[in-house]
Amino acid sequence: FTTGSSYKGGFKNKRMEGMGHYTFTSGSKYNGYFMDNMFHGQGTLYTSDGGKFGAVWDKGKCLGPNSDDIGYVFPDGLEHRTNNWNYCNASDRRFHLEKCTSLKPAGRTLLTDRSDNTLKVPLDWYDCGDGFYNPEKRIVYTYHNKFLRNADSKEHDWIIKNCRKGVTDEDQLDSNGLYK
Repeated sequence: FTTGSSYKGGFKNKRMEGMGHYTFTSGSKYNGYFMDNMFHGQGTLYTSDGGKFGAVWDKGKCLGPNSDDIGYVFPDGLEHRTNNWNYCNASDRRFHLEKCTSLKPAGRTLLTDRSDNTLKVPLDWYDCGDGFYNPEKRIVYTYHNKFLRNADSKEHDWIIKNCRKGVTDEDQLDSNGLYK
């Protein structure tokens, strides 16, 4: 193809038809059925970063997951379910990696869903998901210390209430030396 993508599979009237394998220039791939050059029927889209989306398609339109209520499988193995989604909810906010390794939600947990856990929240600042928040200046900085935005009062209050605060190891220990 002129786009740099490729296809191996059936053709009908010079159009992709039947079972086939399409590779996008990004490295993502689709393995499944085609009709009139469109995804049609059962098929799985594999993203270049290792994710996977199995679905039923109708003339290029996704109708939903193809089986077991699993919509998307993230590169780390986390399965997104269209029903009964139980990841990062109010009762258990652990990362997928923490659940897989049986790390309990109380006490010291990971700052990211990476096992190397390299991000450290600066003392008395907050990790607000897209960067670190300095509550004195009311500024959110990227994780690479670049200005991201000023926080209004509503965002400030939400961050203080909901986000992880940078503390010293001693601040996390109780009188017995155990994590609070």
